[in-house]
Amino acid sequence: MREIGAFDAKTHLSKLLDAVMNGERIAITRRGKPVAMLVPLEGKSLVDPKNAIARLRALRRGLTWAAADGMSIQEAVKEGRR
Repeated sequence: MREIGAFDAKTHLSKLLDAVMNGERIAITRRGKPVAMLVPLEGKSLVDPKNAIARLRALRRGLTWAAADGMSIQEAVKEGRR
């Protein structure tokens, strides 16, 4: 569970709501003491499965393998097993 100060929660509410929609629980604090909790609604899935899959595919396309010596992923796996 993540904690965030009240001022930051107000400033970043939209991002916090996105995180809560993805199942995260967030405690809001004032002067270091918890005063509220952002939690997903029970029994309701607010995440659209098609949207989630599209976001995962976009993330996957953005990931690259950047080995310092130009080694492929398969070569790195073989090297790690030695």
